[in-house]
Amino acid sequence: MPQLYIGNKNYSSWSMRPWVLLKQAGIPFEEVMLRFDSFDTQSHFKATVQAVNPVGKVPVWVDGDLAVWDTLAIAETLAEQFPDKALWPRQLQARARARSICAEMHSGFTALRSHCPMNIEARLPEVGQLLWRDKPAVRADVARLAAMWGGLLDAHGGPMLFGDFSIADAYFAPVCMRINTYALPLPAAIQAYVDRVTALPGVQAWITEALAEQDFLDFEEPYRLAR
Repeated sequence: MPQLYIGNKNYSSWSMRPWVLLKQAGIPFEEVMLRFDSFDTQSHFKATVQAVNPVGKVPVWVDGDLAVWDTLAIAETLAEQFPDKALWPRQLQARARARSICAEMHSGFTALRSHCPMNIEARLPEVGQLLWRDKPAVRADVARLAAMWGGLLDAHGGPMLFGDFSIADAYFAPVCMRINTYALPLPAAIQAYVDRVTALPGVQAWITEALAEQDFLDFEEPYRLAR
């Protein structure tokens, strides 16, 4: 059976994307969870993941002698391996738009990602309020998300960004987790989309397992002491 190498579910936003995509699409796989002990070159995490990915990062999709890393590359590979699942929108223009917004997430939204790291177990609305007040780049990132999501929901009628669930929704699932953790303000229609993503069975399964970890890592906790 193909394997997906991931990191801690509570913290690893990159791992969450393909895991949720696979679960939501009903594609069977074996999970290989590599705990984030540290990211030093001599760490157990690095030594283990470099056996399948020379870059030393998760996630990695391993199918026989094929190893694919980077979330976009994994998503494209899965779309080719399972064409019947329609992981990208079927219509050409919608598919191109979906690829564009995933690439934008992949390389952008740096303020939101750096100031609001994914931490599913935590509830940090007071931190979110301070960031919203003091970090205009965070506000700009959230405004861009609201405009993007709102335009797509209007164009395709929901409930997901392109109507049915697609790679794009899996790609933004970790952003929804950040919004939940930091209680970042959104227009009602956009918050409703975040709530729908949060309620997806694949996302709920990830959240449940993230909460069960109880593995609090100092270097992943910029806003509170690990317990």
